[in-house]
Amino acid sequence: MFAAAETPDAYNASDTAALHVLNRLGYGPRPGDVEAVKRMGIERYIESQLQPAAIPLPAALQDRLASLPVQQQSVGDTLAQYLSNRRASAKGDEDAKEKQRLTARNIVLQTSEARLLRAIESPRQLEEVMVDFWFNHFNVFIGKGLDNALVASYERDAIRPHVFGNFRDLLGATAKHPAMLFYLDNWLSTSPDFQPRREQGERGQGARARAKGLNENYARELMELHTLGVDGGYQQRDVTELARMLTGWSFTPQELARGGATFRFDARRHDNGMKQWLGQAIAPDGIGEGERALDVLAMHPATAHHLAFKLAQYFVQDNPPPALVERLAQRYLAVHGEIRPVLRTLFASPEFLSPSAVGAKFKTPMQFIVSAMRAGGLPADNLRPQLGMLRQLGMPLYGCQTPDGYKNTEAAWLNPDSLGRRISFANAIASGRNPRAARDGDMEPFPTTDDTPARRPADPNELLRTLGPSVSPATRQALAGQPMRLQAAMVLGSPDFMRH
Repeated sequence: MFAAAETPDAYNASDTAALHVLNRLGYGPRPGDVEAVKRMGIERYIESQLQPAAIPLPAALQDRLASLPVQQQSVGDTLAQYLSNRRASAKGDEDAKEKQRLTARNIVLQTSEARLLRAIESPRQLEEVMVDFWFNHFNVFIGKGLDNALVASYERDAIRPHVFGNFRDLLGATAKHPAMLFYLDNWLSTSPDFQPRREQGERGQGARARAKGLNENYARELMELHTLGVDGGYQQRDVTELARMLTGWSFTPQELARGGATFRFDARRHDNGMKQWLGQAIAPDGIGEGERALDVLAMHPATAHHLAFKLAQYFVQDNPPPALVERLAQRYLAVHGEIRPVLRTLFASPEFLSPSAVGAKFKTPMQFIVSAMRAGGLPADNLRPQLGMLRQLGMPLYGCQTPDGYKNTEAAWLNPDSLGRRISFANAIASGRNPRAARDGDMEPFPTTDDTPARRPADPNELLRTLGPSVSPATRQALAGQPMRLQAAMVLGSPDFMRH
């Protein structure tokens, strides 16, 4: 049975507000977090989260991250190792093939462990949430060829430094990173009349990439997903003309693997003709054409509205109030694309703190798993079971194959099969067992051995204290008379905990 102090009547509006902020600006409360936010005050807590550099990272977390070599390596070193193993594997040596497979898997594992570890352990919770938001906005798929070796750097060097900064800087960083250039094939894009020549030292993919012609993949997603939105007022001709403006934006894998540049503009491959794009005549200007395009797109009113809608949908509700979206869009334009002031406006809005927003969002698999670990105060010592479960729930980290990234709406994630798997996960961690993903092909890339140490069972009373008013009277009543271990599983598997 839970103590009287943990009944719903013991909570007030400040408890609800603190819990709401912890759920939306982060991955949910850990034991004691609600009280800490109440002592600090909602406004001070929000502002502290908007200034993550002032929040020290725990030494244990820094040590864990430092123990993951892929997180410390330059993108060139990681790519060099990947290419070396792939060349050996291509010769038909079975041992080399197995080494290549293990290398690729190890890169995915370490990159995924780092993201999950930060989400669970970092006190800079909003920073981790914004990394999730922007990575999905500028999604690349780790399973596409060279992106296996490029994604860790993409998050570290192109996404993470800019999550609170200027959108134009973020847009430019993603546009020029080899992970995006490779994923959406812009590194292959050339003027239609480009004539390749084989130069000394040009081999493999770097040479083959010189005769591919115009590729519109990146130009299309740049406007449809990254900036203007599908209803942003552009035509198919604008896609083609933007693709022409971006020819020559590329990188050379072999050069990068030798410690060279992550981006280079190849003037030989650029289309130097006149362009008509979004109603403007674009004179030949080499790399300047693409830079001008990013400038225009970053500050376009359609981009402001598109980003405002996505932020409001992520942080408020699936169908955000149009008035809030409009205010955020106008704020974005007024501050010239600075992200932090837009977030301040969002978090200070009555819509964000409205009772109708509390519990209005259905947790994604990532949010569910991380929030369960945090609420239970469970150690993030072995994260392979959690990574396997994310795959089973349809959300492997860096595993979205399409450029639109993972959705964050209820319609995307609420289904009977997913609920059953979530409840199984809740039962496992509540009882102190390691959740095990089914061994069906690629669904379990990180299996847990039978001798993996079990954790301590989750304490239902501690869970109820941590989750406070988010656990409904009906759920609390259902706990009465149930065994303690079952109570914890019932809390983490309840409809209340599925929402935030």
